[in-house]
Amino acid sequence: MNLDKIKEEVASLINKEVMINVTGSRNKNQMYKGVINNVYSNIFPVLIEGTNKSFTYSDVAIGDVKIYHV
Repeated sequence: MNLDKIKEEVASLINKEVMINVTGSRNKNQMYKGVINNVYSNIFPVLIEGTNKSFTYSDVAIGDVKIYHV
């Protein structure tokens, strides 16, 4: 999947509740529930429990970050 397609899909989820699954080092997974605030050229911030966490489109492309619409 190319980055432009990923940006379009993320942009369609602005102000909607999502689940973010992040695969970290040693295959540790973390799940977050939040709302995508905005989209920028390289990152998209997600409001999680009152704090913004930023994720990159390239992490989505390689599968380290997965987004699920709730």
